[in-house]
Amino acid sequence: MITRERLEEFEAEALAPYGHRSRDSRGREFPEEEPHYRTAFQRDRDRILHTTAFRRLEYKTQVFVITEGDYYRTRLTHTLEVSQIGRTLARALGGNEDLVEAISLAHDLGHPPFGHSGELTLSRLMADHGGFDHNKQSLRIVTNLERRYPDFSGLNLTWEVREGIVKHETEYDVSDAEGYEPDKRGHLAAQIANVADELAYTAHDLDDGLHSDLISIGQLKGISLWEMTRESIDWTTNELDELTRHRLIRRLIGLEVSALLEATQQRIEGLHSVEALQLLDHNVVGYSDDFVTMNQQMKDFLYANMYQHYRVVRMQTKAERFIEELFNAYVEKPEILPKKVQERIQSGELYRTICDYLAGMTDRFALKEYSRLFDPSTLP
Repeated sequence: MITRERLEEFEAEALAPYGHRSRDSRGREFPEEEPHYRTAFQRDRDRILHTTAFRRLEYKTQVFVITEGDYYRTRLTHTLEVSQIGRTLARALGGNEDLVEAISLAHDLGHPPFGHSGELTLSRLMADHGGFDHNKQSLRIVTNLERRYPDFSGLNLTWEVREGIVKHETEYDVSDAEGYEPDKRGHLAAQIANVADELAYTAHDLDDGLHSDLISIGQLKGISLWEMTRESIDWTTNELDELTRHRLIRRLIGLEVSALLEATQQRIEGLHSVEALQLLDHNVVGYSDDFVTMNQQMKDFLYANMYQHYRVVRMQTKAERFIEELFNAYVEKPEILPKKVQERIQSGELYRTICDYLAGMTDRFALKEYSRLFDPSTLP
């Protein structure tokens, strides 16, 4: 039998000096006896996987609302893709795969329905009541809102997983690491999860954009990363069938991963501890300057041609209205909320409890709730 102690020995032998070993974890807020056949980080990953918040990601928007069709990425499939890419990067760099996976699976738990438009709306509505940020909401879920154990609220995750959730940041998300050594950079696993997130949504949003015809091949002409990908598979026609599209996206991810690993390896050489990596004034996991420029060009293209496409913006406008009207209705008349939510309001704060309730909704549930409250023909 391969016990936890043996697994910890495997980590000690295999991981780089700047990779976290689970036996060296700073531990949990509430002491628990660790399992016999899982490391602390493996246990964290499993706890996250079994949460209600994780299951709800299946019906939360990535770019396309679920009513657009079954093909497109959801927040859940995006999360799984981030996890897969993150594990690949961790394995190659000598990082802890289980720690990266736990952070990756948790990084979007706090996302409200309807993607970034939902987050912006809640942030605006909560501006005078403590604000809203999906990173903080993810931490709130795993430390407070998930109730599964009799002795504590939340999941009682290790410090390292919580720190990785708090220090999640991308071009669109800036972390606020208050309470988790904000003077230090994210550890290796956190940095890997952050870059895996950007890599995944760039490649797969492009895939969904092409599949939905929001983006055409002609529009991509001159985009350096696209041209490099085309050349790498010697594809010179403009006839994009399904297999070719899969091949192009697969190759794009491969090019991104290889470039990322090569640039990171150059920055990481000579580091001999987790502490040394976190005290640097820059992230070590990242691309070369040339690749940063190419990635930015692709992101700018996606923003202008996909995220700002009229079909997407129309749905975003609807989403803002749905969330704002639900929020205002709950605030004005809390007795329309389910009994359990009303009980939390009585023992807590009105606005934060309503925000938690709305943020936990799936797209599907939010749409049904909107109909129940505002459509006279729908039963309450």
